[in-house]
Amino acid sequence: MVRLGLVIGQYDKHGAVLSEMEQSAREAADERGAEIVETLEVPGAYDTPLAADRLARRDEIDAVVTLGVIISGDTDHDQVIGHAAAQGLTDVSLDRDTPVTLGVIGPGMSQDEAAARTHKGREAVESAIDIVSEL
Repeated sequence: MVRLGLVIGQYDKHGAVLSEMEQSAREAADERGAEIVETLEVPGAYDTPLAADRLARRDEIDAVVTLGVIISGDTDHDQVIGHAAAQGLTDVSLDRDTPVTLGVIGPGMSQDEAAARTHKGREAVESAIDIVSEL
């Protein structure tokens, strides 16, 4: 059985997109016979690398799944957040030799575009399970 850590970047001021992503992630884990050992909630996508690192250090966790939503605003702030989160999560995966999947949707999307991508929670879990099985 694959054991997962789940990190949720809570910043979703535009609705229930993140809760739907989490639900699809949990359903995928159940369907694939994986166990979500621990869930950490952090303020937003920018904060996910530190939480992912803490989970990746734990022997009982085979992979870490991160979920978050980055909606476009009036500035390029969403781009900065997205790039920082992606690079930080990549660094955690390589430094800890533990798969960390990027289930963060955005940047550069509207609320409607984000709502259409809640299945990305499922895909992030499936990717984590697949890479653990392959490695």
